[in-house]
Amino acid sequence: MRGVEDGLIVVKVGGAEGINYEAVVEDAARLWKEGTRLILVHGASAETNKLAEALGHPPKFLTHPGGMTSRLTDRKTLEIFEMVYAGKMNKYLVELFQRRGVNAVGMSGLDGRIFEGKRKKAIKYVENGKVKIHRGDYSGSVERVNKELLSLLLEHGYLPVLTPPAASFEGEAINTDGDVAAARVAEAFQARALIYLSNVPGLLKNFPDEDSLIPEIPAAEVERYMAFAEGRMKKKVLGAAEAVRAGVGRVVFADARKDRPIARALAGEGTQIH
Repeated sequence: MRGVEDGLIVVKVGGAEGINYEAVVEDAARLWKEGTRLILVHGASAETNKLAEALGHPPKFLTHPGGMTSRLTDRKTLEIFEMVYAGKMNKYLVELFQRRGVNAVGMSGLDGRIFEGKRKKAIKYVENGKVKIHRGDYSGSVERVNKELLSLLLEHGYLPVLTPPAASFEGEAINTDGDVAAARVAEAFQARALIYLSNVPGLLKNFPDEDSLIPEIPAAEVERYMAFAEGRMKKKVLGAAEAVRAGVGRVVFADARKDRPIARALAGEGTQIH
């Protein structure tokens, strides 16, 4: 097992518009064939929003105290979420790998309790300046990773392609943050790198000016850079620093619109946190 885990990379590719999934998989497949073991975690937010609108159940988002946002996840939203994340997008990415000769296995965090955590039945959010509580949500945060199952797949030559939802401790499907899930996987394996690929080149000092890229952030000084993090990027940056402190070699925020995005990130492009 030790040989499989040496130099492991965890790649999280987001689900926003503009991402070049073909390029991501092409690069991951090339690295895999060269002997680099990796685990891919993915999102599907844009596709989920489109299907939710088409089904007459448009997405709703909550802003929490502190400025972070999350998807309001009632039972119907969870079902739509599963259709896209664990269905359409997961199998699309697995197909891309199979076409390139890499035997990928696609699973949600619910399968084998790969991602497991506590369901948040009551969530605080801010509306019109007031803090309110939403109950009955199917969401939670990943606290445990089934490393044994993932190691078994890696040992036998399978590339894991993972996505939310997670399993609650009671066995319920719960919407969970894919960025946090990827960080937990990277921490469990003490990965040499955790790479977040999205439709921006990294953390920007003057969002959305892509020429204002911040190339490097020392994990010990991450609080100094939080003012530049917009929306969901706040959680990404905090999670990155936490992952480095937990033993991950480095975390990179990089551009998924370019060719060879993983190789570019490993070569120093994007925002490097170490």
